[in-house]
Amino acid sequence: MMLNSAESGTAVRLEKVSFSYGEAPFLFDVEFAASKITAIMGPSGSGKSTLLNLVAGFETPQSGRVLIGGADVGAKPPSARPVSMVFQENNLFAHLSVERNVGLGRSPSLRLTDTDHTAIAAALKRVGLAGKQQRLPHELSGGERQRVALARVLVRDRPVLLLDEPFASLGPALRDDMLDLVAGVHGERRMTVLFVTHQPEDAHRIGQDMVFLDNGTVAATGTVADFFTKAGPEAFRRYIGAGPFGVGSQDVARKRT
Repeated sequence: MMLNSAESGTAVRLEKVSFSYGEAPFLFDVEFAASKITAIMGPSGSGKSTLLNLVAGFETPQSGRVLIGGADVGAKPPSARPVSMVFQENNLFAHLSVERNVGLGRSPSLRLTDTDHTAIAAALKRVGLAGKQQRLPHELSGGERQRVALARVLVRDRPVLLLDEPFASLGPALRDDMLDLVAGVHGERRMTVLFVTHQPEDAHRIGQDMVFLDNGTVAATGTVADFFTKAGPEAFRRYIGAGPFGVGSQDVARKRT
């Protein structure tokens, strides 16, 4: 069964947004293209999760504006923003079944209609969890729990998806499977995806655009292909160093096509 989907993603802009944790200031002035997968990378403490939290509404800018689809969402709580977010810890409720965890994406009160149940079943099938509706989170593997979190995103059907290193704890093969699943869902729904990762191979595998943060600000932007060349941003090349995706592999981007 084909899931109903949003027509497309929508552009996200942080317009001179300032924020600080104590003496750690952040200043973001950047736009994320509609319907693209943008990888967000940078050293620890550079502001990657903070940027996502500002878009989602979990943090409030001290100045500047957060625009989604051209509309200022600064006064809107997270629940009213056209955004879904998947965290590293997947945020599942241990006492709720898979079906009910996903159902929270449709109704926080879990008053689910027949239409809701149909959407939940379709989402679970899409992420490879058909038949596991009644299992509890502790009965699932780590990869399966993240699939539940992704299914909850699908039933919410928002045009912007934020991924805060949700697959970092998975082994390489499982992480690749989940990245491919995200890419497949993106191909079907064309939502705007912002995903934080420390792994260059993740960005290279599914990213289209790249934003590199350093010292609490946007140090470089561009396409993923441009980043993974000898002419890519110097700060980024220093960050990833040598290796399969480092400065010695300037031709790697060409191998994607």
